[in-house]
Order: sequence, then structure tokens, then C-alpha cells
Amino acid sequence: MSYVVLVITAEAADAGILQQVLAAAHDGPFEIARARTLADGLSRLDGGDIDMILVSLALPDSHGIATFDQLFQAAPDIPILALTSQEGEKLAMEAVQRGAQGYLSKGFFHSSLVPQALRSIINRNAVEAALFVEKERGRVILESIGEAVLSTDLAGNLIFLNAVAERMTGWPKEQACGLPFATVATIVDAASGAPVWDYLRAVVAENKPVRGAGGMLLVGRDGDQTAIEMSVAPVHERGGRLSGAVVVLHDASAAQAATLNKITYLAQHDFLTGLPNRLLLTDRINHAITLAARHSTQLAVLFLDLDNFKHVNDSLGHTVGDQLLQSVAKRLSSCTRTSDTVSRQGGDEFIIVTSPQQQAEGVAALAAEKILAAIAAPHGVAGHQLHVNTSIGISVYPQDGKDADTLIKNADTAMYHAKKVGRDNYQFFNGEMNLRAVERQMIESHLRFALERDEFELRFQPKVNLMSGAICGAEALLRWHHPQRGLMLPDHFVPIAEDCGLIGSIGHWVLQQACKQAKVWDDCGLKPGSIAVNVSASEFRAPGFLDGVRAVLDATGIDARKLELELTESVLMRNAESSHATLRALKDLGVQLVVDDFGTGYSSLSYLKQFPIDVLKIDQSFVRDVVPDSDNGIIVTAVIGMGRNLRLRVVAEGVETRAQWKFLRARQCDEGQGFYFSPPLVADQFAQLLKTGISSAALE
Repeated sequence: MSYVVLVITAEAADAGILQQVLAAAHDGPFEIARARTLADGLSRLDGGDIDMILVSLALPDSHGIATFDQLFQAAPDIPILALTSQEGEKLAMEAVQRGAQGYLSKGFFHSSLVPQALRSIINRNAVEAALFVEKERGRVILESIGEAVLSTDLAGNLIFLNAVAERMTGWPKEQACGLPFATVATIVDAASGAPVWDYLRAVVAENKPVRGAGGMLLVGRDGDQTAIEMSVAPVHERGGRLSGAVVVLHDASAAQAATLNKITYLAQHDFLTGLPNRLLLTDRINHAITLAARHSTQLAVLFLDLDNFKHVNDSLGHTVGDQLLQSVAKRLSSCTRTSDTVSRQGGDEFIIVTSPQQQAEGVAALAAEKILAAIAAPHGVAGHQLHVNTSIGISVYPQDGKDADTLIKNADTAMYHAKKVGRDNYQFFNGEMNLRAVERQMIESHLRFALERDEFELRFQPKVNLMSGAICGAEALLRWHHPQRGLMLPDHFVPIAEDCGLIGSIGHWVLQQACKQAKVWDDCGLKPGSIAVNVSASEFRAPGFLDGVRAVLDATGIDARKLELELTESVLMRNAESSHATLRALKDLGVQLVVDDFGTGYSSLSYLKQFPIDVLKIDQSFVRDVVPDSDNGIIVTAVIGMGRNLRLRVVAEGVETRAQWKFLRARQCDEGQGFYFSPPLVADQFAQLLKTGISSAALE
């Protein structure tokens, strides 16, 4: 199958490059349709068969975002990519916000990744379109399980009827499809005998549903009459266009019993996976506890949470995420015995309850190991091979709890411990975990008011030029004066702030205060150099992060070139495409970008050329034991050499001894930071250090 790509641009050189790249691609084959103006492009769209549009937003007959808007209105179902120069990226990003699939920048048209990206977008668009139609129809049908369901086109001709509808009307599907609805399903008013076909016409004409209209009779093919209630709902294609209607006929004689069964099922089961929900699970646990107490046996509760599932939703959408959850649910059911209960609690959380037995711990451990392996195997979803892991917490009756709520709570606590010790593992509950959970809750409770109570402060640790010994910058480090615990380091509260959604406001405060303080020093003539601020993953991914940085720069007046934002390798690589856009926008502001804890994240180094990085910070775990022939010494030497070759500044963290300093200086590492030079200082102390400098005696 070949793909037809419509390229709309007045730039012959750009069109030529794209045609050359796509013609030689292995990911196609691609056919190019060319248009120089928007009018020509719209005319070509009328001919059909276009799989993708590449459009310049500066055309002879149309300029700016209006170009995209007209195309999108004309072809809402065809993926559109904007062709842009670096100066036009802001306009291209606006097009993305209005519905474009992305944009291609000049200078990247030659890339061999372009055909691969186009093919991926085209295929994904086709899958999403098919899923949209099926989901819309399936939603109405699933609402009427056990009822007669008939679907028509806009002309009122039947295109589908289910088995119940075949039985009630007397018409087989093969004969009924294509016939007018009124021919197959003659419906009359029970009192007057008048036809009520106008219900269907009204729904199509007014695009409004009719729910549960009663007092009607369905006259079957054999003349038999059945008392019914009728519901009619419009069906829409992707883009909102009306495509027909779905008619649901309820057998009034059995409706009450069927409705009661349906309500009961829906009240006890998860709508997405069909697994028991929390209500039914609690009943199953209570029943199992009763049996276990009667026979002096045990049972186990396994609490599962998928690791990093949010990234699937963020990158591929909730439709793919839902299908992944369905795949996980099937694997969990296949990993357990029929006597066990597998339940979905909502989101990406699942609970499994084992049936009562003598050695519940051993059975639970074996089940957990089997589940970890099953979930970790690739999931084929919507054309993607998705990899996901899970963390599992286990509680056991009766030692970890004697009621359902306690067992679930303690298994949940053990699951959080499994995430804390590395994810993709299982942990049994113990009493110490409960103490830690209580402690965590207390910290979270105080943390919610720490900003407004002015309990945070910044400390500044100098960065030193390893050749001259001069202070060339500082890293702003957060400290919390906890009302009961005193001074707390970030490791003790930042992860909690990330979990409970407070890191955004705290991180903005740190950035604002650090820039404000750096500006004060600069205005006093102290020349602090650059000021570095750590940025967490959730901050970096937040929609308002870039605007927040821009607002702080404007409010404080600091030179953007003196601000360094430190991000870890894992933050950069989690969604490389969106990371690149954000980093490029920060570079356009003048901000310096730093890879923090280098060497502890992704092993691939290609991103160093892909992203606009300025500085590498060697993680202190490598600096700690550096000697010339040690593994750490070899790694540090290699990183310094690589940084120099890539024209990046290299900063070593955790310099604590003279030997470390001499080792780094001998290998021409640019800068160092650590207690050998100075501990983190409050603002006044750091100002004094800027005045006096670091003494040569301290260095030698």
C-alpha cells in the first residue's frame, strides 16, 4: 500500500527535498502531490486519496494560522504537519494546539526519520479513526445488552441488527440489511395502531435521541405482536458528522428483570475490564475471611499498581491506555486460579484476593513472581509494542489485618514500599511500613502549608573553576524548616511533594527566589556567575512550565544567560520529542541547560547531540572513589573528554577531598562543586564568600 502526501508550499527547494527523501524511503512507498497555493491544495483535496498534508504557513494566497484553520476545516480527518523555519516555530506550535499532528523544521527535511514519522502518524490516524467509529457504535450497543439492536444509515436503511433483533422481527440479518427499517421492524402505537416510524425520522432530522418511549407494539414478520419500549439514538462519525441511528427495542415483559440484572452487574463490575470492582471485591474478601476464620487458614491480598502508566496516556492517548489496561486485566486473570478474585480499583490499580489456604504467603509470592513476568512481556496494542511493569504489595490474613479495609490498606502500603525500593518487585507488609506510612502522611500534611508559612529557605553551594579556584556560579538548594523536625533536606520531602502534586508550586518558588537573590548579588557588584536550579520531571512536563520560567525572568530582571536549569537524563528521555521542543524554547530565552547526575540514567548518549545541552554534571557517585586506574576514574576521565569534544562544560559534583580535586584538575575538568570548597551557605554567608573568594589554603 502506498501513501499519498500532499505538499503545499511555494518553496520549490523544500518540496524537492521532501520528494527526494520520501521517494527513497523504505517506510513508504510514498507518492507526492504538489500544490503551490492554498487554493490549489484545497482543490486537490476534493480529488480524495490524500493520506497526509505537509503545509507551509506562508503561502502566496494565505499566511499565518488562518492557512492551517482552512485546511483543518476542509480535511479534519487527514493528519496535517506544518513546514516551518526556526523563526516560525511559535506559529507552528499554535497550529499543533489547534489540531496539527506536529511540525517539521527546515534543516531536518533531509532526515531519514521523516518518512518513518510520517508513516507512524498516518497509521496511527487510521487506527484512531477506526476505533472512534467502533467505540461510538459499541457504546450504544453495550448500553443495551440483551435487547434488540438495529442500526440504520441516514436514509433509514438497515445496516445492522443483532441476534435478538433477528428473533423479535423474524428477519435474518442477511435478508434485512439494506431494507428500509419500517419494512423489517413495523412498529405501531399500542392504542391507535398508527405507525411510529416518525420517531426514527425525528432523531435523524433533529440529531437528538429518544429514550425509552413506551406504549408500542412490534409487529413481527409472522404477524405476532410484542409489547416494547423503544430508544433511538443518533450515531456520529469522527468529526461529529451524523451517519445514521441506532434503535434499541426493549421487550417490555422481560425489561424489569433484565434491567435489574444489568444494574446489579454494572454496580459490581468495572466498566472497562469487566473485573469485579471495589464493592464486589469487599464482599468477596469478607466471605473469604469468614471461611478462613472457620477453618483456621490464611488468605492474601495483592495490591498492584502499574509503573509509569501515566506516560502511556500522555504519549499515546487514553484510548491506547485503556486497551493496555484491558490487556493487563486479561493477563492477571490468566495468572490466577479460578477461585481467586481479580479486581480493578480504578486507574491503573488492581487487587487480587487469594482463596483461603494453609500457606498463603508462599502462594502469594509465587503468584506475584508469575504476575511480574506476565505483565513485563510486551503488550501488542493498537500497532504498538508496549512495555510496562508493576509494583506489588502483599498483606496476609490474619496477621496483617482481620477486615477487608485493613488488609487492602496494608497491601497498598506495601506496594508503595515496592515502588520506593526500585519498582517491578513485590513486598510483604510489615509493621515498620505502617509507621513509615504514618510518618509520610504527617510530612505531607505539614508540607501543604509550608509555603504560606514561609518555612522554606534556599542555600547556595558554590561552583568553582578547578584551574583558577574562582567562584563561577552556585547551585540553589532547597531546605525546609519543619515545625517539629527542624531542618530537613530535599530527599526527605521532595518525593512526597511530587506524589501529592505540590512540587509545581514549590519548584516555582525556588526558581523565583534563586533568580531574585542572584539579581541582588549582581546589582551589588558581587558577580555570582550563574545560578543553577533543579527541575523535577513533573515540573518539566507541566503545561505552564515554560511560561513560568519566562515570567520569573521578566519579574526578577535576571539575565537569562545566568540561569541554569538542571534536569536528569531520565527526565529528558521520557518523551524525547516534547522534551526537545521545550528545551529549544528555553534556549531561545537564553537559559543554560544542564544534564544533572550524568551517567546514572540512560545509557544512550545520542541525546547529547539531539538536545541543546550546555553543561554535564558528573554524578557524585563516580567522583567519590576516583583514582587514576579505578573504574570510576576511567569513567570520569571519559566523560570529561567527551564533554570537551562536544564543547560542553563539565562540572563534577561531590568533590570532598584534595585528591579528588587534583584528579579532576589534572584531567581538565572545568568546574567542581562540593564540601571540599564549601558547604551550602545561606545567602549572607555566600555573599561574604563572593567578596573574599575561596582561600588558596583551603584548596591546597
